[in-house]
Amino acid sequence: MNIKDYKRIYMIGIGGISMSGIAEILKYWNYEVSGSDGQKSSQTDWLENNGIKVYIGHNPDNITKDVDLIIYTAAIKDDNPELIKARELNIPCVERGMFLGEITKLYKNTIGIAGTHGKTSTTSMVACSFLEANLDPSIQVGAVLKAIDGNYRVGNSDFFIIEACEYCESYLNFKQKSAIVLNIDNDHLDYFGNIDNITKSFQKYVSLLPEDGYLILNRDDKRCYDLRNYTKARVISIGSSNNADWTYKNITFDDDGFATYDVYNRGENKGNITLKVAGIHNVFNSLCCVALCDAYGIDIKTVGKALLKFDGASRRLEYKCMLNGAKVYDDYGHHPTEIMATVNGIKNKKYNESWVVFEAHTYSRLAEHLKDFANALKNFDHIIITDIYAAREVNTFDIHEEDLINELKLLNKESIHIGNHEEIINLLKNNVKDGDIVLTLGAGNVTKIANKLKEMTK
Repeated sequence: MNIKDYKRIYMIGIGGISMSGIAEILKYWNYEVSGSDGQKSSQTDWLENNGIKVYIGHNPDNITKDVDLIIYTAAIKDDNPELIKARELNIPCVERGMFLGEITKLYKNTIGIAGTHGKTSTTSMVACSFLEANLDPSIQVGAVLKAIDGNYRVGNSDFFIIEACEYCESYLNFKQKSAIVLNIDNDHLDYFGNIDNITKSFQKYVSLLPEDGYLILNRDDKRCYDLRNYTKARVISIGSSNNADWTYKNITFDDDGFATYDVYNRGENKGNITLKVAGIHNVFNSLCCVALCDAYGIDIKTVGKALLKFDGASRRLEYKCMLNGAKVYDDYGHHPTEIMATVNGIKNKKYNESWVVFEAHTYSRLAEHLKDFANALKNFDHIIITDIYAAREVNTFDIHEEDLINELKLLNKESIHIGNHEEIINLLKNNVKDGDIVLTLGAGNVTKIANKLKEMTK
């Protein structure tokens, strides 16, 4: 397809973080853009405020004959009334990942940041570094990034920095010059089925890179590092040992859990990095950023300046407010590995007791990783479980919030289930003490609790 052939574009699921970014890019390019989403959100409000018509609910009457192209998310099924109407009218329909792939073909130097965890933070780090180097990149990232006041940027260079998601293998549609793969873990099993299929998908992904491109790999993750055997690109490794091309030494953490470390490249001290995001996982993310930027001629001092300005993308251990003298953070973590990264991230912060409000994201993920979720959550002092966020699913798994509570009991850890957000807020207000730390955790509606606390404490 040639996206220049179209003028009026309708997007089903326009409120998604990637879809909303695509919508704004298309509007910037003077396309007529509108769309629909299942519910009103901060993203749909953002789009409306920027002149893009958004319908709440999927109504076939929204699809008219003058629409040239339909873009829909992977979560939209064949029984969607708008998609049915579009096909009846013979309007071309394309899935989001495939369309985004067409956009990547417009750039000579598309750089994808992939991996099961850490994509958004690392994409943000790379984007900030390219901006600091005045390379004028185009950017699409899976969260709101302060440096670009949104989740997309249209630049005037041939650089396109993009978060490359493995779900439904949408990243296989992208035409990329270079890539980072951070890790390979057991996730999206509703699509992949097992870890072997996930690994094979990443093998396909790196096989698409050209010989003159770069592939940055995490040597500490065996499945990830094995990808070097499936690519023609020039492989550069990062890791915790001297066997990696890029590593860190002399690491220290301040009272906020922010790391400072020396960067070594093949035994040579290249300089010093100080982060404004917490956790050892962000040290690995930043090393990937350093290695990629070095391959593109961006010196470590420039990267260091960029990383000092980067204090996190939205919903990535994002500081929200103070409650009774306790710091409140909001985090997108919705997989046990991500929760453990967050647990380790706050370990280096100074606080008294920890509180977590956890919302499981999809029935399938909770059912598949029930024991692992319990093992991750047990690290908090006080655990509140709120309603499971169904997303694209129905509960065919016979999994419930009480199952997680019972699993925690087996680990001698008490937790409670509260579905009502106001009740949760009142419990926190009445029990959180000065010096504690509070975390709202999950990829769905739980962020609304943090936002309400912020509004209350202004």
